[in-house]
Amino acid sequence: MGKSSKDKRDAYYRLAKEQGWRARSAFKLLQLDEEFDLFADVTRVVDLCAAPGSWSQVLSRVLIKGEKFGRTAWEDKQEKLRQRSLQKTREEVDSPDQTIAPQVSELKPRKDVKIVAIDLQPMSPLQGIITLRADITHPSTVPMLLKALDPNYDPSTKCQQASQPVDLVISDGAPDVTGLHDLDIYVQSQLLFAALNLTLCVLRPGGKFVAKIFRGRNVDLLFAQLKIFFERVVVAKPRSSRASSVEAFIVCLNFSPPAGFNASLEEPMGVGEKLEKMAKLKAQHAPIIASPTLQDFMSGAWSAGANMQVIERDDCITEVTLLDEEAEDSRNGRWIAPFIACGDLSAFDADASYHLPKDRIILDPIQPPTAPPYKRALETRKAAGGAYGKTST
Repeated sequence: MGKSSKDKRDAYYRLAKEQGWRARSAFKLLQLDEEFDLFADVTRVVDLCAAPGSWSQVLSRVLIKGEKFGRTAWEDKQEKLRQRSLQKTREEVDSPDQTIAPQVSELKPRKDVKIVAIDLQPMSPLQGIITLRADITHPSTVPMLLKALDPNYDPSTKCQQASQPVDLVISDGAPDVTGLHDLDIYVQSQLLFAALNLTLCVLRPGGKFVAKIFRGRNVDLLFAQLKIFFERVVVAKPRSSRASSVEAFIVCLNFSPPAGFNASLEEPMGVGEKLEKMAKLKAQHAPIIASPTLQDFMSGAWSAGANMQVIERDDCITEVTLLDEEAEDSRNGRWIAPFIACGDLSAFDADASYHLPKDRIILDPIQPPTAPPYKRALETRKAAGGAYGKTST
């Protein structure tokens, strides 16, 4: 996040510098965590396309330092206020003249935390984060990652399965957009497939995978392919992500690969007819459900096992999915993932411009760009004497 911005009235841009984040994208991960509780029971994480490190910074402050943000911090604060009021009431009854010392919030860092951040661009170090400068699309990155996760890993074995798998893999990577939306969406999908192929090598069963996507015309095919490996696939749009942007985040929960599947970048997912065979194998293990009539559905007979899938979520919401005659081949074709908007409605709107106070103080960036792609262009322009070249006298 540089010092200059196209719109300094962007609330999240200013808020990131005020709260000490390297980039405004940190709020996207925090809002995703509020909705899906991504950090629950998580101690081993891989951050792909990590530079400039805002998502790694969130992981460091939440997992290593034990800080709380968003809804979790609010609930913790309300509980402390309730306990303090009860304690104050008891002490006023016992000794009315005694003063109560304010309670200091205690940090609860997690044990045995390991976080590995990978990016092709250099990234400034973070406390407790293992940083690798590598290309996630290249097969040589897998041995480097496995060695970082397990120091006893022997690359000569050529094994591409992690002996100590991770709980969560996140990716906020995106290509340099060209403005040609179809091309940008295609390149982004290939980057996501590269992240997924690497994820299949290191993620434990039941793990989670979060990655940025560009919503396009045929993105439902991508959802259907992800559904082969994960029990639940959801498209999420954080409030800190601009509504005018085509970006969204695919949240994949409960990693459950097909039986007999072995991850390898030498033969990645989707090569030849491998994906189609995995989809059919996955469909064979699906439960067989009787076909109901429309009257059965209207009368409530679906609860007795009709031709639909009913999922009772932890937040007391029931998801009902109608199944047609081609349900057994649905994972081969198109499948529409649920779409969820994340973030508190009282939070700032990423597309809105807020008036700046007159006494505002312009803050410097938390972490200046280490090696921006435009650095060479700026140096060339400076050597030429500016945007219009050197003037003759």
